[in-house]
Amino acid sequence: MSAVFTPTRYKLSVDYYHKLGEAGVLTEESRVELIEGELIEMAPIGSRHAAAVSCLHELLHEQCRGTALVWQQNPIVLRPRSEPQPDPALLKHRADHYAGALPGASDVLLVIAVSDTSLEYDRGEKLRLYAAHGIPEYWVVDAQAERIEVYCDPDANNYARKLDTGVDETISPRALPQVKVQVGKVFG
Repeated sequence: MSAVFTPTRYKLSVDYYHKLGEAGVLTEESRVELIEGELIEMAPIGSRHAAAVSCLHELLHEQCRGTALVWQQNPIVLRPRSEPQPDPALLKHRADHYAGALPGASDVLLVIAVSDTSLEYDRGEKLRLYAAHGIPEYWVVDAQAERIEVYCDPDANNYARKLDTGVDETISPRALPQVKVQVGKVFG
């Protein structure tokens, strides 16, 4: 009797993912991100998504100048096998704007996912990823329902606290309580 072969998936590391980019296999047009060692196609950007990202950037940039960096649709390295590209994220301020190396989990104050068509993914796999890496706060902007879900107090693969906010409410990142986001302004 011969042994039964069970195939396993080959998981890419962040370093190998970068090599694919350096070799030209992956380009900016590829629209993929590395999540738990797998290349995941990013959802197309629709008008509601783009508008919410733009509004968030404007609201956050004005209030965070000099205290935090608004990192918009750029990668964050979550070693060994993930490099998501959150819509915006707030990072600890650095004079070099992370030119020397991409930010990691310890640099992140807040990650925000704007969800128009990707709500289940953002509430599921992305939420677990960020919690597992200790990202202190995660907001899911539900563009269809016009609300923001605030997750904080991460543990091994979830967040201990969740707050649902509506258009009439104002929220602040825990790390930057002076920053005020009127939920309704995110949706125009």
